[in-house]
Amino acid sequence: MRVSIREPRPSDVEAHRSAVLRSVEHLSPWNPVEPDVLPDLLRRQGAGLRTFLVIDDEDGGIVGKCNVANIVMARFRNGALGYDSYVPYNGTGRMTEGLLQVVDRCFIPEADGGLGLHRLEISAQPDNERSIAMAKRLGFRHEGFSPRMLFINDAWRDHERFALTAEEWPGL
Repeated sequence: MRVSIREPRPSDVEAHRSAVLRSVEHLSPWNPVEPDVLPDLLRRQGAGLRTFLVIDDEDGGIVGKCNVANIVMARFRNGALGYDSYVPYNGTGRMTEGLLQVVDRCFIPEADGGLGLHRLEISAQPDNERSIAMAKRLGFRHEGFSPRMLFINDAWRDHERFALTAEEWPGL
């Protein structure tokens, strides 16, 4: 693989900000563009939210950011996977490599350093063909359509929903 994943650090704030600003046109149709979100994400890390940065192994640049949010343990052991890729790495396959590692980490038992989840979900707007293709490339199955699911860019947006369980994951 050409990338690795790691949790964000305070020293990543400026590099992340630059990556988001470089990627405004790429991100803005699908998500709010929030170049200054990383300090807030760092404060919120915990049982219900885990963030990973995808880092290019050759140049150290930030390829993308992944959030595993709404983590619920107990009998559900579920999380929602969201991701943004950044220019100039988008379209190079590096984000796919990073997300493979993130999904793997999600399904690894907690005792072995993973999140110990049983199920992951991805939601993508119907016109976001690249995000839907990513979900399918990772092996997520389509589960349904949710009208007006999330409030994004000043409107309620429909989403296609995908899911994957640990039993379906071949691992790395």
